[in-house]
Amino acid sequence: MRIDLFLKVARVVKRRSQAKELCDEGVVKVNGKVVKSSKEVHEGDTVEINSVFRHIKFTIRAVPERKSVSKSEARKLIDVEIDERRKLKDIIDLV
Repeated sequence: MRIDLFLKVARVVKRRSQAKELCDEGVVKVNGKVVKSSKEVHEGDTVEINSVFRHIKFTIRAVPERKSVSKSEARKLIDVEIDERRKLKDIIDLV
C-alpha cells in the first residue's frame, strides 16, 4: 500500500491529499529516508512525520488489504512511539 493511502486509512491524517502534501514537502520519512507519496510501505516500517504543527513517529503493525477500515481496526495498524503537537507559541518562536 502507498504511504499516502496508508496515512489516510490509519487515520494519521484526514485526507489523502494532505498526506500527499506532507510527502511533497519532504516531512515524511520511512525507515529514516524522505519518501514520495507513492512509496510502498510494509509491516515493520518506521514512519516519522515532522511538520510544523505535529511530530509523530510510529511503527506499522499491519497493512490492510482494503482501502477502508473501521476506526477500531485503524488503531491496531500502528504502534505510536512519539506524538507531539506543537503549540502556536512554539511555532512562532521557530519563525
